[in-house]
Amino acid sequence: MSHKDSKNDNDSTSESQRQPSRWLKNVSTIGVTSVLSAGLLLACGQMSSAENKANGGAKSGTQNSGVTSSRDMLPSDMLKQMQALPQLTKGLGKNGAAVIDPNKPTLVKFWASWCPLCLGTLEETESWRTDPKFANLNVVTVASPGHLNEKAAGEFEKWYAGVQADYPKLPVLVDTSGELINKLGIQVYPSWAILDKKGNLVHLVKGNMTEQQAYALAENAGNDFAELKAGSAKPAATQALDNNSKIETIKQKGDVYYNAQGKPINTRTIYLAGGCFWGVEAYMERVEGVVDAVSGYANGNANRANPSYEQVMGGSGHAETVKVTYDADKTDLETILKYYFRVVDPTSLNKQGNDRGAQYRSGIYYTDSKDKAVVDAAIKQVQNKYKQKVVVENQSLDNFYLAEMYHQDYLAKNPNGYCHVDLSLADDKPAGTAKTKLAPVTTVAETLSAKRYTGFDKGALKNTLTKEQYNITQDAGTERAFSHEYDNLFAPGLYVDVVSGEPLFLSTDKYNSQCGWPSFTKPIDMQVITQHDDMAFNMVRTEIRSRVADSHLGHVFPDGPKDRGGLRYCINGGSLQFIPVDVMPQSGYAPLVKLVKPAKP
Repeated sequence: MSHKDSKNDNDSTSESQRQPSRWLKNVSTIGVTSVLSAGLLLACGQMSSAENKANGGAKSGTQNSGVTSSRDMLPSDMLKQMQALPQLTKGLGKNGAAVIDPNKPTLVKFWASWCPLCLGTLEETESWRTDPKFANLNVVTVASPGHLNEKAAGEFEKWYAGVQADYPKLPVLVDTSGELINKLGIQVYPSWAILDKKGNLVHLVKGNMTEQQAYALAENAGNDFAELKAGSAKPAATQALDNNSKIETIKQKGDVYYNAQGKPINTRTIYLAGGCFWGVEAYMERVEGVVDAVSGYANGNANRANPSYEQVMGGSGHAETVKVTYDADKTDLETILKYYFRVVDPTSLNKQGNDRGAQYRSGIYYTDSKDKAVVDAAIKQVQNKYKQKVVVENQSLDNFYLAEMYHQDYLAKNPNGYCHVDLSLADDKPAGTAKTKLAPVTTVAETLSAKRYTGFDKGALKNTLTKEQYNITQDAGTERAFSHEYDNLFAPGLYVDVVSGEPLFLSTDKYNSQCGWPSFTKPIDMQVITQHDDMAFNMVRTEIRSRVADSHLGHVFPDGPKDRGGLRYCINGGSLQFIPVDVMPQSGYAPLVKLVKPAKP
C-alpha cells in the first residue's frame, strides 16, 4: 500500500483523491488554473547565494535510507506568523494584524527592492487591494531584509520610507528572519502565496501574476478557494511532453524568469525521480540556484497520455518525478545531482523510504543530449561508493505530465504529511559545489588566462572541498592507488583544478600507466603548472602544482611513453574535476573543445 492511500498519515486531501477530477465551472476557471500553472510566469532571479543554515552536515551517500526527523516544514498556520510581522507603510497599522482580516483568505506577494518586475507591479498590486472586486480577499506584500540579496533591515526601511508615498495603501510586512521565503523555497521574485482563511497554503506561484489571474482568484475568494482545495484537477497548462513532441519546444513562450537586471535567467531543466515526489519537490526547491520544482509523472506508457494519480498507482509505468528548473549561471547539473544523490538510496530498486512500486523508482531524465555525459559521470562516481549495483535510471525524457493540484507544494500545505527526505540537507552545500561563473571567451589564449580563475574563495575551501580534496590540494596529501574513478576514465573532455576551475589536462593526453593514479603525458599548456623540488620521504621528486590556486596535484616522472615525450604526470584524481567534452561549452571552456582528440589509453 502506498503511503498516500493510508488513512493515518494526516493526509488532508485523501478524500479529494477519491473524487473525480473537477474544474471550476465559471468564467474564472481559465484565470484560476492559469495562476496555478507552475513554471509559466515571469520572475526576477535571486541575485546572490541563499543562506546556508548548516544544520548538521550532509549524510553519507552510503546511508540514504530516508529521514523524517529534520523535515523543517512550515507551520500549518502562516496567518499568525504574518499577523505578528512589522508593517512599514504609514497609516496602515504597525503589524500584519492591522491589514489581515482573519475572516478572509489572503494573497501574499513576496518581493525585493532590487527586482525591476517587482517594483514595476507594486502600483498594480496596490490597486487590487483597493478594488471592490477584491473585497473578499486580503492583499498584502512581504519583504525579507537581509535575505536573497535584499538590503539589511535598517537600510531597507530607510529606502522604503522614501518610496511608500507612491503606494500609500499597500501593506508591506517585513520578515527579517527570512523564514517564510526559506521554507517556501522562494528563490525568484515576485512570488505569490495563496492562503485560505486559516492561513493554510492553498498554492504557491513562482513568478508574476497577471491581472486576469488575480481577478479570477478574487472572484473565487468568497468560498475560501474551496474548488481549488477539493478535487484532483491538474493545472491548465500541463506542460505535457511526450515522444511525439520536439524536445526543443518544451521551453514554452511564457516559461521565462528574469534576473535583477531585467534579463531572462539562463534556465535549464532536469527531471528527477526519487520516490514520493512530495519530498523531492520540497527538497529541490530549497537548493540554491533552483528556480522552481514541480511534481509530475514521467516516462510511462506512451499510450497513457496525461495519466491521473490513480492510473499511475495502477500501473501506467510512469515514475513520480520532479521537473527541476535551475539557473545555469548560479549552479550546474553536476551540483544538482550531488544534492539529489544525498536523499535517495541509489541501490534500491522500485522503492524509496516507505514506498514500494515501479512508480517510486529512481531516475534521472534529461531533455538535452549534452547532459547525458554529466549524468553518466555522476552515476559512475556514486557507483564507486557502493558494492551493490546502482539502479538509478539514466534516460532521455520520453514523456512528462504535471501531477494533480493537490500534489503541488504538498508538504508546504500539509506540514505533517509523509516525507522520506531530510529537507535540511538542502541547506548544506555538498563539498565541491562552489562555482565561479566564468566570463565568456572566444580564444584558447583567453581561456587559459590566469586571471579568469582567481575568483575562488581560499578561506572557504574547507566548506567547498571534501576532506580528501582538501588534504590533497592544500596539505600535499596523496590518495590511495587505484582508489579514484578518474584512474580508469578515458572519456573525451577536460580536467580542471578542483579549487579554481583552471584547465590543466586534456583527455587526449591521458593514458593507462597502471600505476594507480590518473596519468598524463603533458599538461594542456606548460604555463598552467608550476614545478618544485620535493625531498620528502628521503626521495628526490618533482612536485606539480597548479598555477593560480597553487593546488598540489602530484608529481612528474621520466618513465612515460617514449613516443609521447617520455614523461608521466602522475596526478591525484582528488585534485581534478572532469568536464565532459559535450559540457565544456556551457561550462566556459568552448575554445578548448577543438583541442580534444581521441585518447590513446
